[in-house]
Amino acid sequence: MLMKSTRYIIFCLGLLVLSSSYGQKEVKPPNIIFLMTDDQKWDNMGCYGKPEFNTPNIDKLASSAVVFDRAYQAVAICMPSRVTMITGRFNSNHKVGFVAPTDYTLSQSDFNNGYPAILKKAGYRNGFIGKVGFTVTKEAQRPSMPKEHFYQQNMAAVFDFFAGSQEHDRNGVVMWPEDDKGLQGIYRKGRVNSGRTLRTGEAMLRFLDTQPKNQPFCLSVSFYAVKHDRDKDMYMPHHDLFKDKELSVPENWVEGENDKLPTVVKENARGVRLHKQRSSTPELQQKLVRRFATQGYSVDDQVGLLVAKLKEKGLLDNTIIIYTSDNGRFQGTHGLFDKCLLYEESVKAPLIVYDGRVPESERGFRENALISSVDIAPTILSLADITAPKSMQGKDFSKLLNKTQDMSQWRNAVFMEDLFIEEMFHQRYKENVDEINQELINTNRSYRSRGIRTDRYKYFVYYEHNPKIEELYDVENDPLEQNNLVNNKEYFDVLKRLRKQTEEMYLEALR
Repeated sequence: MLMKSTRYIIFCLGLLVLSSSYGQKEVKPPNIIFLMTDDQKWDNMGCYGKPEFNTPNIDKLASSAVVFDRAYQAVAICMPSRVTMITGRFNSNHKVGFVAPTDYTLSQSDFNNGYPAILKKAGYRNGFIGKVGFTVTKEAQRPSMPKEHFYQQNMAAVFDFFAGSQEHDRNGVVMWPEDDKGLQGIYRKGRVNSGRTLRTGEAMLRFLDTQPKNQPFCLSVSFYAVKHDRDKDMYMPHHDLFKDKELSVPENWVEGENDKLPTVVKENARGVRLHKQRSSTPELQQKLVRRFATQGYSVDDQVGLLVAKLKEKGLLDNTIIIYTSDNGRFQGTHGLFDKCLLYEESVKAPLIVYDGRVPESERGFRENALISSVDIAPTILSLADITAPKSMQGKDFSKLLNKTQDMSQWRNAVFMEDLFIEEMFHQRYKENVDEINQELINTNRSYRSRGIRTDRYKYFVYYEHNPKIEELYDVENDPLEQNNLVNNKEYFDVLKRLRKQTEEMYLEALR
């Protein structure tokens, strides 16, 4: 009697489950496309206030997306920035970078705790196209200069589709699956040069053309553009659109040298030297920015082709597209070229998130919350309904996308650091590199810095210099960071508070 009663209860529960799910659509995991440019300044596109850059496809995507106006790089140079976005960890924590003492490769175990490997384990088909920029090895080792022969050895278990290289694809790329004739044709030797960005776009579309119908995918596309400005790296027909165009010059562009920069920066930072060579006169500045605009337009063209392909295949309604860059570029502002240093042009990031699952009536708004690049990985996992591992230090901002985030629980500052020193980069292969680094610190040639950006202020400190050098800006009222308030007595309490918060956030980043 008891057995019959038990069977009857189970039968009724089964009917209840079936009736509750009857008529409901199956919820499919979303497809995720992560688009990252190289060295693209945050405002070099129409949706960020510069229509002269001519980015119609990105602007159209942004009109139906969430556009973040205060997204920041935790570190603003390619190798550590890319590792930060994959692992959700700060540079001081993962220690992957160009120069000692944070000059390690990314270990296999740490790579397996990044968003691509976790999505792979969850059943996603993974693709990677473009610039890799870091090396995965079995154990973390030094120095960390990228080695392309490690790609297949240490990444093939994570990526099903791969076409990547370090700086450019002119000498070919490492690619798999090896029997994909279409992929091989895109990068075949002797092919008429169509431009690296167009080839990246073709590989991106090839991934979608080979995508199985009943499997979710994550495609990470790392454009080589807009870094460098040589003819061989551009699609020259696009350059014709800008060659006679006068582009606006930021008010904080400096012709020649900038006397306001700290002496340690003026004497040692790579950006000072490169500014003299590339952006220190009106003619050089215009030539340079036209070339960045050209490459941005080429990327925009690929974004248009991507959206069209997703529509053609009926995938757009279940696809999330994230667009950002690995760091900015000064383009002559502050009397600097390059990146790394913690001024806005370097550390502020474009961030656009389109979610095809969202009803059209709820799409298209701007968000002012402070976002860090460490947030990318945990957010991607959250959007796929996967819990991020404890190793990830970023915050999941997915609730900002649907306006359900309790803003009283959101952060009031983002942490940033710059651990790159040009002199150390040139010494990276020497056995006594740690002694060289200490000698550089002892002789006050280090300009490593860390700092924070709050709703209103930016504070950072060159912490290895003796005495320490500090910069404080009221970015709300001084967005071009022209008036350093460190010695202004009216801001002493602000300075004291931000000093303390910076050190607290640094110690948290180390954990």
